[in-house]
Amino acid sequence: MTNGSLLHSLKIQQRVIYALLMREILTRYGRNNIGFLWLIFEPLFFVSVFVVLAITYRFDNITAVPVVAFAVTGYGSLILWRNMADRSKSAISSNAALMHHKNVKVNDILFARLLLEMLGVSAAFLVLVLTFLGIGMMPPPEDIFTLLMGWLLLAWFGFAFGLCLAVPLEKIESFNRMWGYISLVLFMLSGAGFMVDWLPKPMQDFMLWIPMVHGVEMLRNGYFGSLVITYESPDLFDRC
Repeated sequence: MTNGSLLHSLKIQQRVIYALLMREILTRYGRNNIGFLWLIFEPLFFVSVFVVLAITYRFDNITAVPVVAFAVTGYGSLILWRNMADRSKSAISSNAALMHHKNVKVNDILFARLLLEMLGVSAAFLVLVLTFLGIGMMPPPEDIFTLLMGWLLLAWFGFAFGLCLAVPLEKIESFNRMWGYISLVLFMLSGAGFMVDWLPKPMQDFMLWIPMVHGVEMLRNGYFGSLVITYESPDLFDRC
């Protein structure tokens, strides 16, 4: 393939992904009310509920870790990978008609849907952090680079997880029905609600076999720095 034809193909691919993104936004959020802004407010609402529960039950009596920052990093990381996995469900069947266009492939549909979810949750996470920083309910992160790397690794995992689940969720009805329960178990094991250092040693060894735990630990390492002990392994997470 020549450079000219490769560039032409990349331009076509860019237009296809852009068109699918716009279609996904309009299909999912419509043209009325707050429209695509719901993409940000939806995760914002759920994270806010998590924060209220953490404050109500005085999480700050248990640990020196700032409760609001713990809730934001925990639930933010959870909805990042879980929403991307959820959104791969029915992605193919609901967009099957689009594949009559010769330039639209299954991978394009999945990529656009997962990219939209990642951007929405990332925007919500940024809005939450800036909001709570602005009103003095969260300390600033200690290491922005590590925080960003943790977030990107979780997004990468969410992408890969979503791609792996798209076909089983579409074709295996029993797996589709069980997915809600499976994702609930994964949520409890993901590290969103705890830190590995708080667990007994045998439990720590078990938890470190779960990929998303490494992303959450890295995220909190970047946010809390020397205030916490974390056990992330970016290499292992990358290989997963």
